[in-house]
Amino acid sequence: MWVSTHPTTCPETHELISGINHDISAIRLTEYKVKKSMSHKFINRKKRIMKKKYRCFALFSGGLDSMLSVLHMSELGYEVVPVFFKSLFFGPENALKAAEQIDYKLIVHDISEKHLEMLKNPRYGFGKNMNPCIDCHGLMFREAAQLMEQYKIDFIISGEVLGQRPMSQRHDALNAVGKLSKVKDLLVRPLSQKLLTDTLPIREGWVKKEDMLDIQDRGRYRQMELAEKYKITFYQNPGGGCLLTDAGYSRRLRDLMDHDMMEMKFIEFLKFGRHFRISDNLKIIVGRNENDNDALTSLAVDEIVLQAKYFPGPSGILNSMIQPTEEEIKIAASLLLRYCNKAPEISTVAYGKKYQLQNTVEVKKINALKVEEYLI
Repeated sequence: MWVSTHPTTCPETHELISGINHDISAIRLTEYKVKKSMSHKFINRKKRIMKKKYRCFALFSGGLDSMLSVLHMSELGYEVVPVFFKSLFFGPENALKAAEQIDYKLIVHDISEKHLEMLKNPRYGFGKNMNPCIDCHGLMFREAAQLMEQYKIDFIISGEVLGQRPMSQRHDALNAVGKLSKVKDLLVRPLSQKLLTDTLPIREGWVKKEDMLDIQDRGRYRQMELAEKYKITFYQNPGGGCLLTDAGYSRRLRDLMDHDMMEMKFIEFLKFGRHFRISDNLKIIVGRNENDNDALTSLAVDEIVLQAKYFPGPSGILNSMIQPTEEEIKIAASLLLRYCNKAPEISTVAYGKKYQLQNTVEVKKINALKVEEYLI
């Protein structure tokens, strides 16, 4: 709308019409500004929606690769929540130190019982020792998936590197881990994802594939470069920290499995002392030093403890499914006495529950060559 100002109009009318036209222009300008403001608000809101900050769990071992994965994704703008799954065979101590070094709070989640059940019959078997790496990683991813809703997580990352480990990080092994996890399509492996099949976070644009890395095989020079970039000064060796990769520990664990003694109370003793199998139902653990002795006796609850009665020496702990016979007690005492250097060839061994060693037996030290028959 616009009012005409014809030359024949009287001055008063001309002035009135000019004022009306000025008001109309002001109204139109205001309407334009309001529309423009609303448009900007809508665009900004759309941008905010598009720029959602995605949250991801990071399976965190405390090794260099897991540290780099966390820092790389964090640098890209993701909210990273590191989580460590502990069991009877790996604890969180090193992971907690690593998380502290990169200034992250670590969630520690206990999967001991589930891990022990898995260990009895892993679908993909064992590695060089008693390490069921594929099944173990699959279990961890599956447990992480069950925690996603609680922690408002969108997807899961790990520090796995294609081809770095011969059993668990081959291309087919990574696929097997994904299948076991039951959330294969939510997994991202930032250090190698450029070389891997796209998963949901990539396809949906939550994660840009060009931002991911293409590290592979066992060389570590690229990780060293990244460690320098992120000023990481200390990290544990690859694959370190899991007792199941240790040959001696694995022998002792296999012995428990072979004799149907795969119980948490027996597994706790495997980290300490020398282990001897006396019968299908009975074994004795003999401390190597004072630290072993202290650890063994602190773990003993209903177990029988043996000690040389008159001479200093190691402690012995019996692990048994049933009450040991008198003959089995004598064999155990003679094995203990073999490692009691100050005791004579024939000596007295006291035994009983915990420190109530009210029973005694006099035995001869077992022949040194005979020891090998019992040693696990």
